[in-house]
Amino acid sequence: MISTEAWSGRTGFMLATIGSAVGIGSIWKFPYEVGANGGSAFLFFYLLGLVGVVVPLMFAEFAIGRRGRGDPVASIARVAAAFGADARWRFVGLLGVLTGFLILTFYSVIGGWTLGYAWQTAVDGLAGESSDAAQSRFAEFLAAPLPMLLFHGIFMATTAFVIARGVTRGIESASKILMPVLAALMLALAVYAIVQGDLDATLRFLFRLEPERITARAVISALGLGFFSIGVGLGLMITYAAYAGERISLTQVAIVSVVADTAISLMAGFAVFPIVFAHGLDPGSGPGMVFVTLPLAFARMPLGTVAAVAFFALLFVAALASAISLLELVVAMLMRRHGWSRIRTTLLATGVCFIGGIPTVLSFNLWADWHPLQAVPALAHDTFFDLLDDLTSNLLLPAGGFAIALFAGWALPARALADELPMPRRVATALRVTLRYVAPGAIALAVLAPLLLPG
Repeated sequence: MISTEAWSGRTGFMLATIGSAVGIGSIWKFPYEVGANGGSAFLFFYLLGLVGVVVPLMFAEFAIGRRGRGDPVASIARVAAAFGADARWRFVGLLGVLTGFLILTFYSVIGGWTLGYAWQTAVDGLAGESSDAAQSRFAEFLAAPLPMLLFHGIFMATTAFVIARGVTRGIESASKILMPVLAALMLALAVYAIVQGDLDATLRFLFRLEPERITARAVISALGLGFFSIGVGLGLMITYAAYAGERISLTQVAIVSVVADTAISLMAGFAVFPIVFAHGLDPGSGPGMVFVTLPLAFARMPLGTVAAVAFFALLFVAALASAISLLELVVAMLMRRHGWSRIRTTLLATGVCFIGGIPTVLSFNLWADWHPLQAVPALAHDTFFDLLDDLTSNLLLPAGGFAIALFAGWALPARALADELPMPRRVATALRVTLRYVAPGAIALAVLAPLLLPG
């Protein structure tokens, strides 16, 4: 079944695509990775990864989606049939949908954390200026499965409400609200952090060139970070492009979306790190920085409670925008495959996803001491959540991107992309070479580097 839903215009499509790319990780992981791995030099290699991997894969997914006019499975199958490629390529689309669903089961739990912390901070205030108190609050939050399940459910229900309303009235309308709200919150927090925090230390952390930190592992990490942060390889862009009209420039949307995501990630650095450095805190504590370190810093600052609530609201908006695209990925395929209504499909997919998130919730409390693969030395200490995160992030996601690059670069003729992406012949040739050799090679290096390179 060819999709009959469509974006009302380029702006809605572009905002939805940006929202899909921006997530919780963009708020803390990207700025930290830049600062901890050589500053401006790391940023250079990150941008190189965007040009060499992310943008070409977005071009490919966009072209496949608009040509196929369906979910990833249907679009890849139709494009393959149109150009005489093997029908089994459709399983690449199925891999993307499965990966997206698995990610959403635990991503929704983390999204629930942001909602829970925003509510708790608004009602009870911050834990105080004691590091032990901040850590204790986070530990107590994780130790209570029922509240975590409640916020997980609220997060999924909010996502489902948007998806059930359809592409134009749901996803596009939500994106037109969420993205400006995210930008406003980000800007307000950045101004607050710059005024109250240590801007000089932040500038040095993010942009100072430190050649001694540029190792082979850091370069490979920079090349792969863009791929993992933007989320190409899942088929999300195939699904969204299926709703794009012929007048919308896919090339323009892809470039603007990647630039906007990078700009938002950098802005996040100015919203977070001036506060961290002003109080001598650890900028590399990952999730702990978000839920322990920053609340501790906010407690020591004027209007800290208000700023903390705004920060967790920012995280919630970023998480929700990404979750919307992940749920649509699943719903679009089920609607096409079974002929169900959008509302029925959304309710079913949401229910299964909520149930699928229960083991992740329990991984932080009742199942915290359960290590499913403890017989495997390398995985002996991993919880269910750890294993699921590793499986999707380090195996399934790169495998999907690798396969899409091979499909677009080798199984399809050059005109398959050129028809949907009008561009000069030289650019089209460079894109084909990139999809055939550069993108698969970079993805393979990003996956294998942690196994082959020393610390």
